[in-house]
Amino acid sequence: MTYPLTQILCKRMVFQSPLITNTQNSIINIKNMRRISTSSLFILFVFLIASTGCKQKQNESGKALTQKASMHASGNQAQEPNTLTTQEKQEGWKLLFDGKSTDGWREVYGDAFPDDGWTVHDNMLTVLESNGRQGGGGGSIVTDEQYSDFELKLDFKITKGANSGIKYFVVENPEYFKDDPNGPSGRGIGLEYQILDDKNHPDAKKGVNGNRTLASLYDMIPAAKDKKVNPIGEWNHARIVSKGHHVEHWVNGEKVLEYERGGDAFMALYDKSKYTKYPNFGLAKKGHILLQDHGTRVSFKNIKIRELN
Repeated sequence: MTYPLTQILCKRMVFQSPLITNTQNSIINIKNMRRISTSSLFILFVFLIASTGCKQKQNESGKALTQKASMHASGNQAQEPNTLTTQEKQEGWKLLFDGKSTDGWREVYGDAFPDDGWTVHDNMLTVLESNGRQGGGGGSIVTDEQYSDFELKLDFKITKGANSGIKYFVVENPEYFKDDPNGPSGRGIGLEYQILDDKNHPDAKKGVNGNRTLASLYDMIPAAKDKKVNPIGEWNHARIVSKGHHVEHWVNGEKVLEYERGGDAFMALYDKSKYTKYPNFGLAKKGHILLQDHGTRVSFKNIKIRELN
């Protein structure tokens, strides 16, 4: 087997580098090299090129090893979607979606999962495009279980003009729709982590001070204006933390708002919101998690929850 000259030199320089190292670290004055033959200069030039290439390869290799070690230490190694790592299991996380079935979910105010409007495909739970109205397709879905103190995290991917949401402390109170001739119609009432295409959906410009934009507490508290959101067609990571009365919204690893359920500020916002017709809105001790059907296509995966003590 034959090797290029620079590769041979690079291999040899791992063991015979002092001369080259000293050469690299010295400022060579060309005027003082008159006694060095042309061939010697050529050989020196080749050694310098080989040394530089070798050093670059060593740096790249070291960087790759450092990144690999860092990923291993932080637990951020690549994993199959909709699975739990050993660390997540130890921390009490549970899957709300296994990537294959709709087990653990049903239509809000219903007994079973919707027959249409939702699909499970390619490890994603997707609400399909319909008419753009809330509950206009198969209807919103809720977890079988109810939660109080919890941490919820999931990945979501929107399409152009998309509108959806993650609702929590959802209570299926029939009194909420007693005056509506259509009844719930696939709708559920609860605190909402807004999912929206802020650039293309008109709802982003409604409400007050941007309180209907992505990651906001819908119609009540706007998310931070400098939030980092990935483009349409790419995955974003949502996180909701509820402990006692304290609630936080996160997107892509950054906290974008926090509030106290039932506090003075919360109640003042409630009085100015669209929710005043729903008694005790957002104040339930426990409630369901809801994924909203608002008639536009949005996909979800890696839906995980853990209860906080």
